[in-house]
Amino acid sequence: MAEGGDAATVAHEAGNAVQETPKAEPEKAAAPAEPAPPAEPAEPTVRTIVLTGHGGYDKLSVQQKPQPKAGKGEVLVRVKAAGLNFSELMVRQGLHDRMTKPPVVLGMEAAGVIEELGEDVSGLEVGQNVICLAQTGMWREIVAVPATNVFIMPEEMSYEEGAAIPLSYLTAYFMLFDFGNLRPGKSLLVHIAAGGVGWAATQLAKTVDNVTIFGTASASKHDAIKENGVDHPIDYRTRDYAEEIKNISPKGVDVVLDPLGGADTSKGLQLLRPMGKIVTYGSANMVKGENRNLMKMAKTLWQSTSVSPVSLVKTNKAIAGFQLAHLTGEIELVRSAFQDILNMYKDGKIKPRIDSVWAFEQVAEAMQQMNERRNIGKVILSPEKEPTKPAEGDAAPTSPLKKKKPSLFRRLSKRASRSKDEGEKKDEVKNAKKESPIKQEEQEKADDNKATNGHVQQTPEDEKIEDEAAEQTEEKVDEAVKEEAPTEPAAQEEKKDEAPAEEPEKIEVAVENPAETDDAKAAAADVVPDDKPVENEEKADGDASQEAN
Repeated sequence: MAEGGDAATVAHEAGNAVQETPKAEPEKAAAPAEPAPPAEPAEPTVRTIVLTGHGGYDKLSVQQKPQPKAGKGEVLVRVKAAGLNFSELMVRQGLHDRMTKPPVVLGMEAAGVIEELGEDVSGLEVGQNVICLAQTGMWREIVAVPATNVFIMPEEMSYEEGAAIPLSYLTAYFMLFDFGNLRPGKSLLVHIAAGGVGWAATQLAKTVDNVTIFGTASASKHDAIKENGVDHPIDYRTRDYAEEIKNISPKGVDVVLDPLGGADTSKGLQLLRPMGKIVTYGSANMVKGENRNLMKMAKTLWQSTSVSPVSLVKTNKAIAGFQLAHLTGEIELVRSAFQDILNMYKDGKIKPRIDSVWAFEQVAEAMQQMNERRNIGKVILSPEKEPTKPAEGDAAPTSPLKKKKPSLFRRLSKRASRSKDEGEKKDEVKNAKKESPIKQEEQEKADDNKATNGHVQQTPEDEKIEDEAAEQTEEKVDEAVKEEAPTEPAAQEEKKDEAPAEEPEKIEVAVENPAETDDAKAAAADVVPDDKPVENEEKADGDASQEAN
């Protein structure tokens, strides 16, 4: 009983404990999460060629930039092809007078399809193939262009031809027909006849009856420019074009188109007949190599002609200057001229030649094609073309990491120092020979053994004496060399590494020789020696415009 009572008591207390335990409160339901705001759509971007600074090919890169929007009076165009002009090479180098501070998008002409019309745009429709002109900014996948600068493409024209026509043919048109007043029976000199403007000028000049055309280009391009209409091709690399023209036409020519500047402007002025005109539209002689050459700029400016109105009056000649970029405010004049050009295309009188088409990513290679004077006709960029590997043997654009060649002054100084060291070593050898134990009379005896034919008639005794002298002399020379040679392994290794680099420099240059020193100085100053025609050198350097414009 006691045990049962105790058990009952324990059970009763346990029940009370259970009753006294507070009940757990039910968890409150979590508040419903507020819906996240809808993500803003990403701003569309387009691939764009950007000039990041003035300099070499490495200053151009393809970047993603916000897609332009068609503003009031503008048209949104998807670019299929864009033109490359020599002016863009000059802008990249920082030589153009219309330079815009980088980063900037280049490109002044393009062809493509209308995707959108802005407000107050009439006469154009979405889906039309058009040609576009602008001050800059055409090297994009999509561009916004004022409707006044948009022209409907002829149905038979390709996008590449549409991008090749505007700048080249408008420039040639204004120079020939407005400034040059080209008429039947006249004569014309076209520099850079294989370039974009030269090709256009030749075709436009042939629309006038009985016009004689002289054209300069490298010999490998003569067949092409003759087929295009040049009557007298001249290889400016091997011939003086002024003399060649005078041989054919003693009185000269009526019109000269000059994209070179410098000494060539002076020559062109001298080539004019009475009542003749020279039209300058560039300074390609300033461009030499991939980067800006200040020496070449100074030389071109120094050689430029200064002409007074009085001298023009006395010779009955005229000088004009032209650049399409400065006709910004004359849109009606430009539209009228361009419509004439499109009509000539429809009539089959003109047709641009496409040299090559490059992907946006290969803009550096495209510029190199033009800069190295390898193009015939127009160089085109396409945002839709896939990049291709360069053909075997083609040179790739100069890498910005490429080690620069030491200056001529440093090379000559290095050679002079090496010549001095070699001279000191020779003196040591002579001194070692003087200290040789060979007695003077023994040496004289050995010399007396020389036959009249120049060969040495030696006895065994003579040979023994000379062998001993040679061994002792070599020992002396070796000791002298060891004293100057670095003893540390690192220095020896460094000298070993430098040996291949010095190999090309082993050209004997006597710094004391006045003739050689003068030639070296002339090369360093980029000055043509007096015995060479300045004009031919200028033409070789200025061909960047001739073959590339």
